[in-house]
Formats: sequence, structure tokens, C-alpha cells
Amino acid sequence: MEKYDVVVIGSGPGGYVAAIKAAQKGKKVAVIEKKSIGGTCLNVGCIPSKSYLKHSRFILDAQTAAQNGIEIKTGKIDYSKLVKRKDQVVNTLQGGIQYLFKNNKITYLEGEARFGIDGSLQVGKRVLEAQDIILATGSHPFVPPIKGLEKVDFLTTDTFFNMRELPQKLVVIGGGVIAVELAFAMSPLGVSVTLLEVADDILLTEDEDARQIIKKKLQALGIKVKTKVKLEEVSPADVRLKDGTKFPFDKILVAAGRKANLELAKTLDLELDERKKFVKVDENYQTSMPHVFAIGDLCGGFQLAHAASAEGIHAVEAICKEKKPPLKQTLIPRCVYTEPEVASFGMSEKTAQENGYQVVVKKVPFSGNGRALASLETEGYVKIISEKKYHEILGAVVVGSDATEMIHTILAVCAAEGTVDELAENVFAHPTLSEVIGETANALVGRAIHN
Repeated sequence: MEKYDVVVIGSGPGGYVAAIKAAQKGKKVAVIEKKSIGGTCLNVGCIPSKSYLKHSRFILDAQTAAQNGIEIKTGKIDYSKLVKRKDQVVNTLQGGIQYLFKNNKITYLEGEARFGIDGSLQVGKRVLEAQDIILATGSHPFVPPIKGLEKVDFLTTDTFFNMRELPQKLVVIGGGVIAVELAFAMSPLGVSVTLLEVADDILLTEDEDARQIIKKKLQALGIKVKTKVKLEEVSPADVRLKDGTKFPFDKILVAAGRKANLELAKTLDLELDERKKFVKVDENYQTSMPHVFAIGDLCGGFQLAHAASAEGIHAVEAICKEKKPPLKQTLIPRCVYTEPEVASFGMSEKTAQENGYQVVVKKVPFSGNGRALASLETEGYVKIISEKKYHEILGAVVVGSDATEMIHTILAVCAAEGTVDELAENVFAHPTLSEVIGETANALVGRAIHN
């Protein structure tokens, strides 16, 4: 029997970060992974999608250049090269994790983890004993029960990046972040894309103003967006709605969300949350079983790579008896890598009001910003949600070019318990898009110059 201080099951952003942190703190660590090192994010999620989005932006930039006097011939798209580059990026990052494991003397075991009747942890023929276990088993795509779907060779977000040829017509069932990002990735490459969403709108987790901008951009790209649809049936040739409308496809992608991988948790008879969808954990991510922790998609917070990493670190600190304040969900940024990008954190105006705050909100568009005008990046805005008494920053939304980078300026001030006043006092370089952050903060305290 092999003895370890900490065994991490799953090597995604939550698992591998937790393992390295535990090793850095002097623990003897093993990681078990049944699929590919790096988990969903690295192999079939965050990283591959950003690679494809970058390729599509090449096309969009060429189109913008042509509209402004610079003709750039794009020619035929060699999709195999795009796939090859994506694979190279993934392989490079996988190698980086393997190096970090080796450098931190972490044992990496490929195979499926199982718990025996006696509670022993097994990987193939190997038996492990762990003082503490961190479950980081992630999630899998949710496939809704749609008539005929089982007879179709449909894609999920786990298989989409295995596609080796561009389809002519792609139908996406779903209108969440992943579905919308992949629509943005495929359309500029010449794919006719249709988004079918059963909910009232796409991107329901995002700011309403942001949704309107993204919908207009999707439509400008020629992407069909249908909401409140009632799906009737899927055939090998098309998706049919109850009203008789048909949407033909070469490929169909089901991107209707993800479900936690609860198999090991159920084997251990861990307590689940009230909805029975996630593992119930305390503020240190400890489960109902002593010395067993659950992080990432398992425990019902934000299903985001950076959230899982933060939770993994917090769980390790708890294992090491280090007292740290609970991880604040309101300080976890949320990002959508569309064009323009959408980034946010904290409470919305509605949520803040429901929590009893006297809410003050200011929104300043990029349309009056010098850098935005010069760079043809005037779409979007900065919105800051504050409260009247102390000028506390309750939340923020940035929609625009590089919004996923810009959001951290506001987030850093908020995390440091700074107020809108302190954000307003910062000197922002000119000309930059970030000046709009300062203008928004100054508008909240009645000192705006350009608004």
C-alpha cells in the first residue's frame, strides 16, 4: 500500500493547482486522472475555444481593415492547421503541468480511481492510503432528452474539438456562454451558425445590457439566434420545432450546460446539496466525511477554472490547519470571450437592491473614449454598481475590447476594500480604454469630466 498525505482525484485547474499547493507546503501528494492531464478546461474547454476564437478574430480584423483602406487577402481556410495549432497549445500546457508535478515530486497516476468496500483507494492494481482526499472530478455535458437526438451523431463540448473538418451548417442547441463563444468562433470561418435556446434569452447569467450588445453582434455576423424555442425532434438532417420550423445542419452541437461527476461522491455516500446536484461542502470545502474535500464543478459554485483553482488552494490551506477567511463568490470574475468581450464580478443592480443596499449605478460607454475611437473599438461600456452611504463597490460589468483584462482593475480595488472614491482618484494613462473605468468611478462621485 502506498501512503500519501494528500491524494487529489482529477487534474483539472482545481486538482492540479491543489496538488502543487499541497506539495509546496511539504505534503506527499499523488494525483489520479482517468482522462487527460489538465482536465476539461485545458483539453476541451477554455484553452481550445480561445485558440479558435483567436483564429476567427484574424478574419474579423481583416474585414475591419478592408473597410478602412487596407485590403488583406485571407484566402482559403486550412482548418487542419487551425486544429494543429490548437493541439500544440494544449500539448504545451499539458507538458507544463507534467513538469510542475515532477518538479514538486508529485506522483501522477493515470487510471480510474475507485473506492473499495473497505474504503481503500485503488487505481488499477495499486492501492493508496491518504490522510486527506480532494475530489476534483469535474463535470460532463448535460444532454437534454430531445426526441431523435440519440439517433444522430451529435457533438458536445467534450467532442467538438475532435472535429477535423469545418461544417457548412452548424446548429447549436443552447445559448449559454460556451454556446455563444463557439458561435463566434465558427461563423467568421465561413460556417452558417444557428443558435437555438429554449430560455427567454441567451446569456441569462450576464448583464442585460451586455446581452443586447452580444445579440446584435451575433446577428451582424449572420448568426441566427432563436430564443424561447420549443424543440420537437432532431432528425439526421435537421432540427424541427413544434411550430414546424426546420433548421438543417451538417453538424449539431448540444451545449446545454454541464452536470457534476458525482459517481465517486456517491460511492463514499457523501451528503449532497438540497437539489441533489452537487456535493455539500462547508466554507473550507470539506464534505460530510472527515478528511474528504470537494472542489470545482462538484460543489455548486461558479463552474469556472479560476474558481476551482481558488477553491483547491483554500481546501489545501484548511488541510494544513491554516485559518483563512472564506472564499468570496462576489470576488470571482466571470468572463465571456465574445467580440466584444464581457466581464463582470459581484452583484447586479437587482441583486444589490434585494440585499438591502441603496444602489447607485453609473454606466459610461466607450463611444466617447479617444483610444476606442482611434482603435475602432467603441462597442460596449463600463458599469459600476455601488451604494450610496459608503461608496462601496458592489459589482461591475465591462463590455468591450479586452474587457476580460480590464475587469481586474476594478476587482483589485474592491478586493482591497477600496471604495469608488479611491478608484476615481487613480490616474489612468491617456489614451487607454481603461480611462473609462476612471470616468465611471468619477461619475459615481459627481466628478466626471467627459460624462
